[in-house]
Amino acid sequence: MGIGLKYFLRKNKVWLLCIIWALSTLLVNGKASIAGSDHNLPACPSSPNCVSSQAAGNRFIEPFSVYGDTKAAFDTLREILEQRKDATIVNADDREIRVEFKTTVGFVDDAIFVLDGEKKVIHVRSASRLGYWDLGKNRRRLETIRQEYQNANK
Repeated sequence: MGIGLKYFLRKNKVWLLCIIWALSTLLVNGKASIAGSDHNLPACPSSPNCVSSQAAGNRFIEPFSVYGDTKAAFDTLREILEQRKDATIVNADDREIRVEFKTTVGFVDDAIFVLDGEKKVIHVRSASRLGYWDLGKNRRRLETIRQEYQNANK
């Protein structure tokens, strides 16, 4: 290792650690770990403030069914989410929509919708960012969105 590189590393340890932390956070929490080819969603935490179509027990919620063209169905869901006043779409592509929902008291809930075209479903997950209980808010919100989605696809 040259003297210049040793000097750089010694003087920039904090910045290097920050970069490593940021990259590892992206790899663990980023898009690649959520909507990979296997369509897996992150697991729900142990707290009862999360529902997922890939969870078990009382955290399970049915995925949204896709009838007809998968792209058209996913576009319909995106339009429904765009029209919601409590929703901000953080990221969207042809297979995944990430949304932040803001409650009336200011809490933020994170939701993910992942299209599985082969199984003709949209996997869903919604979880409170903070706190322990959500009083069923995430489930009620997803069921409301499901109803709007089903009505739009009739």
